[in-house]
Amino acid sequence: MLDTLQNLYVGFSVALSPTVLLYAVVGCVIGTLVGVLPGIGPLAGISLLLPASFGLDPTSAIVLLAGIYYGAMYGGSTTSILMRIPGEAASVMTCIDGYEMTRKGRAGPALAIAAVGSYIAGTVSVVGLMLLAPPLAAFALRFGPPEYTALLLLGLLVLAYMSGGSVLKSLAMAALGLLLGMIGIDTMTGFFRFHYGLVELGDGIGIVPVAVGLFGLSEILLTAGQEKPPEVIKPKLRDLLPSRAEWRDSAWPIARGTFLGFLIGIIPGSAHIISSFVSYAVERRVSKHPERFGHGAIEGVAGPESANNSATSGAFVPMLALGVPSGPIPAVMLAALMVHGMSPGPLLIQQQPALFWGFIASMYVGNVVLLILNLPLVGLFVNILRVPYPLLYPAILVFCVLGVYAVNGSVIDVWIMIVMGGLGYLLRKFDFETAPIVLGVVLAPMLEMSFRQSLAMSSGSYAIFVNRPIAATMLACGLALLLLGLVPFFARGVDWRRAFGLSPSSELEKEDHR
Repeated sequence: MLDTLQNLYVGFSVALSPTVLLYAVVGCVIGTLVGVLPGIGPLAGISLLLPASFGLDPTSAIVLLAGIYYGAMYGGSTTSILMRIPGEAASVMTCIDGYEMTRKGRAGPALAIAAVGSYIAGTVSVVGLMLLAPPLAAFALRFGPPEYTALLLLGLLVLAYMSGGSVLKSLAMAALGLLLGMIGIDTMTGFFRFHYGLVELGDGIGIVPVAVGLFGLSEILLTAGQEKPPEVIKPKLRDLLPSRAEWRDSAWPIARGTFLGFLIGIIPGSAHIISSFVSYAVERRVSKHPERFGHGAIEGVAGPESANNSATSGAFVPMLALGVPSGPIPAVMLAALMVHGMSPGPLLIQQQPALFWGFIASMYVGNVVLLILNLPLVGLFVNILRVPYPLLYPAILVFCVLGVYAVNGSVIDVWIMIVMGGLGYLLRKFDFETAPIVLGVVLAPMLEMSFRQSLAMSSGSYAIFVNRPIAATMLACGLALLLLGLVPFFARGVDWRRAFGLSPSSELEKEDHR
């Protein structure tokens, strides 16, 4: 423990040096802007600024890129809460209850809780990164393709079970997302599938146009269809701070989100996205008032925002301790270190203690910088709602189109956003949750790749999923959740109308169901 404190002292002496501190602040500011702009996301922001980091020393470069990463996690909540447009994919779940709080005049508390929850989760997870990196990373290395397949399937089933609505409806939406995620070039055979003559679909359907369409555009369509447009909200200063009840209701979701996000972040994949989905599902399941979710529950903002920020620190565990990137963003940062002549892995801590502990300390500093940046801006962000809706919604629509087009410079992405907006409008009219579609699109490439790699390892035998203890355990848990979710439908006989969440169409049917 004494050695850890001494190393942390060395780290803070590096992180608080004027040069490194400047790049930490610059990274946080850029990351916040990247998160606010829909369609950009942390991966695009880091990739665009990667060449600019080559002229820096290794510590400044990694601190700059890390600041962009967790700054984007902070910033993504702003447009999600105010406009129901996810700034990046990890903010999808924040849209649901964050925007409903905005419609009730509680945008200020939602933004404040998101900022404070992100700060707490980021700080606590850095402590976890500092203390638990080697043992947790060693456990993550035990995951092969069969374990990833089982883990991803378990994630989909957990989301369906925890959703609080119809399990079948949630699974149907997740299956639709998986089908959409299979569009594009097959990475194992090179076959171009489901492209319908559009070369632009070779890389598949992007997460950004799907998320912006399902959440941002569908919200505009729903509001435009109302006879009376929403009343323009004029926030008052006293309404910008959370109430005691909101602070109390947020405490445990922040704690649970921090824990879940850090653990999920260690596992390879789009951890910051998956962790927010899992956190929201858990909060909805453990809540004493699950009916409030989807209608402005503060827990639905505190949990996912804490989880996706905690996952950013968890993602650095295998990267720094073992040199194994847990996703595309750590992979880009790993490349930046290698360009500077560094070799991430177990020897990094011994050979480059100033870089390792300076990076750890800079994350403490970065979280404080982000809290200072975001809390004073809550009032400024909320005042966006003073703009009349006839002016605000066309501006949001232009914002969506420009943000989606900027990702790949593709008009096809804009059309995908429009189609997804129409689909989201119809699904929400029929009371289907659209969030599982986004999760399906995220998980489809990873699930397909790990599943096919598993079969290649076993020469086509499905027994590999049962013979490996970790995979078998996760599949058993998933099967148990599926059976638990379906028990109510078979308790008094199968009622498929109720199974799909549809009410009986006549009073006579209602009497029959009683």
